[in-house]
Amino acid sequence: MTAPAVSAPSPKPGRDARYVAGVVLTVFVILSQYFVPQDWPATRVVYASVPGDLALVYGVPLIAFLGLVGIEPLRGWAGQLRRATLEGLGWYGVLSLVSFLVLVLLVVIYEVVDPAALQLLERMNPVLTEAAGDPWLWIGLSFLVGACEETIFRGFIFGYWQARAGTWIGPAIGSSVLFAAVHLYYGTTYGAAAPILFPTLFLLGFAFAATYARSGGNLVVIALLHGAYDAVAFYSLVDATAATGLRWGLILAGAAVALVYYVWGAPPPLRPRAYRPDARAPAGGTVL
Repeated sequence: MTAPAVSAPSPKPGRDARYVAGVVLTVFVILSQYFVPQDWPATRVVYASVPGDLALVYGVPLIAFLGLVGIEPLRGWAGQLRRATLEGLGWYGVLSLVSFLVLVLLVVIYEVVDPAALQLLERMNPVLTEAAGDPWLWIGLSFLVGACEETIFRGFIFGYWQARAGTWIGPAIGSSVLFAAVHLYYGTTYGAAAPILFPTLFLLGFAFAATYARSGGNLVVIALLHGAYDAVAFYSLVDATAATGLRWGLILAGAAVALVYYVWGAPPPLRPRAYRPDARAPAGGTVL
């Protein structure tokens, strides 16, 4: 007589609905910066304060996701560090080169279709404008923001979706579209020229999602890469030439890592398990 098959524990009822609620709340809170202070002037004291704005925009989603879906998507946050470093540098370098080529192609198209719109790209990024008074503060904050955004978008939003779907490509595309979309100030600042810039945000998000997936959920590396990406942008306010060198140095180094890593035969991505509230990561934080 054969023993009956034992099925894996099913997800707690309503967990997917709570995940969706967390995503909706996250999008609302992030986008609230663009309309709440204007419609309710009393809230400006919070949004105009850097600590208040960061606590609201990042603190609320983090607390909400922890309460709604739990810690499970973050259990591999520090695992597979060597692999995550190679994957992160490689994906960042290659997709940054791709984004540059896409940028050039779109500029050429705009030159033919709507050359006047390209003048909108000369507008100063509003975040850089705000940071101009104290760029070193913002360089330091970049790594805090990078850690928060990666925990929210790659850890909770992508990580939960990937584990439930059992694959990473679709969730990486969807979460990267969402990541690009919440950067609404690109649209409000650059208007008709904004479509030139959004592919860079999408590809950046995809690179970080791929790193998370292929390393079993490591968040440390992508948080540092995200922080470095933002920090270099703020450092351009201090020394534009050096910032350009740092940005391209990291991109080219990452592309070289990708070439060597994949030519030598990169291991396949770690297979995500179905999301279970009672699951535990193996030693080292690896998600199998």
